Amino acid sequence: MADDPRTYGVYLAYFGPGLLKVGITAAERGAARLVEQGAVTYAWLGYGPLMAARRAETLLGTALDVRDRFGKAEKRAARTALPPVPERAAALAELHGAARGLAGWPEALEPVAFAWTDHTEVFGLGRIPATGVGEVEGLVAGDEVVGTVVAGVGADVYVRGAGDAGGAGDSGGAGVAGNVGGAGGAGGAGGVGGTGVLVVDGRLLAGWVLRGAVGGVTTAGVRAAGKGAGGEDRGGGEGAQGSLF
Repeated sequence: MADDPRTYGVYLAYFGPGLLKVGITAAERGAARLVEQGAVTYAWLGYGPLMAARRAETLLGTALDVRDRFGKAEKRAARTALPPVPERAAALAELHGAARGLAGWPEALEPVAFAWTDHTEVFGLGRIPATGVGEVEGLVAGDEVVGTVVAGVGADVYVRGAGDAGGAGDSGGAGVAGNVGGAGGAGGAGGVGGTGVLVVDGRLLAGWVLRGAVGGVTTAGVRAAGKGAGGEDRGGGEGAQGSLF
């Protein structure tokens, strides 16, 4: 990859308080990588050849202890307690300034003046409740997820159960009713009975045939947020280098 002729961008991404990361992506992809990861707010740090971008990423990690990835559980938890946009931008500005002041900045990396972009409206972050979000644990043949899509952040899809009246901020959501493979489910363990908001990793749907739901409530297994396993990103998460290209 050292002879890759394309230009790469080095970015700083904000996922929540204390969750700031550095990463790189092919410049031709624009902000697609940031959207895929569910970055709440972000800023570009510089552009240059691949090896220069990688050196900058490593420099921030060693000199400023900036991480290059976060797990799914960390990012989901942070979305429920986001500070106002100005605070997010200020955190990025501080890190951007610190990064530019480091000795050892790669000469081939052209720095970029600080400018931030926020994804609140793109993702629908204001429609994610602060508490009570259930997490779909997995899907088996016949499982159903029924309700209204209220937000989409990276691979995560937030759905308000069909039996829940919802809040004032939920207007405009898209309806969804899906049966995964096989016959209609008879009721999954841990189901939420169609009420409240739940989040499902859209990557769980890969390979399944989707059909219209038979029932009126979610039957897929759902657990309370933050309980059980599942803290790490599955295949296709931040560690998938193919997404850079």
